[in-house]
Amino acid sequence: MPKCVLIIDDDPAQRRILAEAIKRLGFETKTAEGGSQAIEIMESPEADQVSLILLDLVMPDMSGHEVLAHLKKINASQPVIVQTANGSIDTAIEAMRAGASDFVVKPVSMERLEVSLKNAMKIEALTVEISRIK
Repeated sequence: MPKCVLIIDDDPAQRRILAEAIKRLGFETKTAEGGSQAIEIMESPEADQVSLILLDLVMPDMSGHEVLAHLKKINASQPVIVQTANGSIDTAIEAMRAGASDFVVKPVSMERLEVSLKNAMKIEALTVEISRIK
């Protein structure tokens, strides 16, 4: 069964482009138009279907940093790749400290996105294996 990526972005065109690109890489996708909708998904039984989260940092209803903080609070174990048009070093460091596993700058090339997704999936697989062993 293909792994599922939750795409969180307030831009509908960006969500569609990312969803299609990620599907071509062999993953299933779910989309959320903002942080509030994403949190609803991650607090529902649907969260078990999500293997990875692709999160935009700048959204009108709730920032990506707020979403990261909430995911940490509910102990979501899915790796998070953060994306933003503001690719400053400070933004990347802040996102990684908040729990993101990777950081990409929009517009992200499909090659870079593929590498990020595959690396994050490896992290997720290792996390699952470690919890199984405990």
